[in-house]
Amino acid sequence: MKLVIQIPCWNEGNCLGETLLALPRQIVGIDVIEVLVIDDGSSDDTVAIARTNGAHHVVRLPQHRGLAEAFATGLDAALQLGADIIVNTDADHQYPGAEIPNLVRPIVEGRADLVIGNRQTDKLKEFSAAKRWLQRWGSRLIRSLSGTDVADSPSGFRALNRKCALGLFVHNRFTYTLESVIAAGQQGLAIVNVPIQTNPSRRPSRLFRSVPEYLRRAGPVLFRSYAMYRPTRLVGVLVLVLFCFGAITAGRFLYHYLKNPSYSGYTQSLVLGMGALVIAVVLAGAALLAELIASNRRLLEDIRTRVRRLEGAAAAKPEQLKRAGIEPTGEKPWQFEPPEAAKGSGA
Repeated sequence: MKLVIQIPCWNEGNCLGETLLALPRQIVGIDVIEVLVIDDGSSDDTVAIARTNGAHHVVRLPQHRGLAEAFATGLDAALQLGADIIVNTDADHQYPGAEIPNLVRPIVEGRADLVIGNRQTDKLKEFSAAKRWLQRWGSRLIRSLSGTDVADSPSGFRALNRKCALGLFVHNRFTYTLESVIAAGQQGLAIVNVPIQTNPSRRPSRLFRSVPEYLRRAGPVLFRSYAMYRPTRLVGVLVLVLFCFGAITAGRFLYHYLKNPSYSGYTQSLVLGMGALVIAVVLAGAALLAELIASNRRLLEDIRTRVRRLEGAAAAKPEQLKRAGIEPTGEKPWQFEPPEAAKGSGA
C-alpha cells in the first residue's frame, strides 16, 4: 500500500524543512511513503528546501492560485503517482507529523474513505471565545448540510483513500475543506474523525485576515456547494412557503368575492397572492432546471473520475509524470521494514 503525503506551499521556506523532517518514515500497514510538495507560485526558496529535506516529488504552479487549487493539483499528481492513500498537511508544521499514523489507521483498517483530524478547537488556547463559538456553529452547519458527523470541518489535516480522491473535485479557489466535506457526505463516503494535537501557530493565517472576511468568502462557497448537489432541496422550502402564502392570500380574495361580488376591497390580496404564486412557479421551474444540470454535472464528474483512474494506471511511466508536471527529486521512497527484518539486518 502506497501513501503520498502532499504539502501545498506558498512561500513556506522558513518552516517547510522542519515539517518535512518531522514526517514519519515508516507506518504499520503502509509499504511505501512518498512526499509531494505543491509549490503554489512561491517566490522564496521553497522548492530548494523541498529538494534538500526529503521531498520525493515537486509540482510547480506558475503563479499563486490559492489553497483550493493547490490541493486539487496535489490530488491529481498523487493519483498519477499511484497513491492508495493521500494525506494532506500544512507546510507551517501546525499538524505534527507524528499524528499521521493515527490519521491513516482507519483507512488501512478499511473503516473509512475520508479521515479528518479533529483539532479539538474548544481546548485550543490560541482560539478566542468568538472563534471557538464560530467554529462550533460552523461545524454544526456543515454537519447539517453534508449529512455527516464531522467534528472539525475546516481542518486541513486529512487522509483520503483512492476511491475518495478519484471522485473528489473542488470548484472554488478559496478553500477545499468545506466543499469536500459536503461532496463526500452527498456521495455516501465513510468519514471518520480522529482527535489530534496541534503545534502552536507560528504565523497568522494566509487564507483570511479576519473572521468577517472568512465568513464573507466561505458563505458563498457553502451555498454554491450545497446548491450543486441539492438544488431542489435548497429552494424547495422557499417554493412551498411562497405557494402556500399565495394560495391563502388569493383564496382570501376569492372567498370574499364569492360572498359579495359587488365588493372589490380585497383586490390587493389577489395581486399579492398571484404574484407569490407566479414567483413560486418560476422558482420551481428553475429548481427543476438546476436538478437537470446537476445530473449532467454528476455524469461529467463520473467521466473525470474514470480519466483519473486511467491516468493513475499509467503512473509508473516517467514520461507520463513529466508531462503532468511532476518533478522527481531523486530521493528514494521510504519503505516499511518489519521489526523482524530490521533485527535480522542488524545482526
